[in-house]
Amino acid sequence: MPIDWSPFVDLVRKHQRFLITTHVRPDPDGLGSQLALADVLEGMGRKVQTVIASAWPPRYTFLDPERRIERFAPPGDAHKDVEVIVVLDTGTWNQLGDFGDWMKTSAAKKVVIDHHVTQDGLGGLLLADTSAEATGRLVYDAARALGQQLSRKAASCLFAAVATDTGWFRHKNTTPATFALAEKLTQAGADPTYLYDAIYEQNTAPRVNLLGLVLQRMQVVENGKVAYSEVCKDDYARTGAIPQDTEDAVGYTRSIAGVEVGLLFLEQPAGGIKVSFRSKGVDVAAIAAQFGGGGHKLASGATLQTTLAEAKQRVLDAVRTGLTKGK
Repeated sequence: MPIDWSPFVDLVRKHQRFLITTHVRPDPDGLGSQLALADVLEGMGRKVQTVIASAWPPRYTFLDPERRIERFAPPGDAHKDVEVIVVLDTGTWNQLGDFGDWMKTSAAKKVVIDHHVTQDGLGGLLLADTSAEATGRLVYDAARALGQQLSRKAASCLFAAVATDTGWFRHKNTTPATFALAEKLTQAGADPTYLYDAIYEQNTAPRVNLLGLVLQRMQVVENGKVAYSEVCKDDYARTGAIPQDTEDAVGYTRSIAGVEVGLLFLEQPAGGIKVSFRSKGVDVAAIAAQFGGGGHKLASGATLQTTLAEAKQRVLDAVRTGLTKGK
């Protein structure tokens, strides 16, 4: 359903100091949307700060080579004077890390711009469209509502956002409107060839070695309908990889012929098991919600505070039930 951007336009007109953030373990949709919106607001003379509440993913340094997006540092005194907080590409507290704790105490006005089904109600203005293929689409629409033209930098960031959240225009969320948007962003200066190479053709040897472990551990169960693998916390030291190097690995579980649900279990260095869900039709957002997670119908995540063995048992039981309900 189309968003009425007039409340956001009104907020921008009335305020000068903005703080923009996105979810932990940020991807190009979150980061690209941050950078593009910051560029748009600064073009209107606004003062903008950008933060994330987790480590910077080196894979995406090309999006922000000057590293204007800073890591949020509690107690957040550097941001006490902001008037508006904009949260992009998530609407859940558990995706905001320690930034969420600070935001709860801030007197700034809050805005959430998101395309995910799962929403906790972060307070303030919610601008959500679950039919949008990416939050990058929504930032593009916000820029238009503000009457702003995109710079080459902003167009590149939004192209990266939309292209990656659609699996480079392969996933079911890709529509004719997606290609029309890609054309507009390209006309504004985005370079698809450069962006694809920067995102997908610059793997490190440790990242590839970690992927090798994921593939070696792949299990296919439920008569070929479910595939899963795992990453143990000591795998990072073993391969030289970092947690961000697991991004995209879950896609291999879903790529097996006949598999309806793919899962990747990630043992977290700080404790707990993060689970990534991918599906070809089963509503995995509903399954992830059983464990306090969520996301999209075909791509979701959750974190369980338990052991790897118990997490696998509980999640596989829930997926088995989900497969039965889907019949």
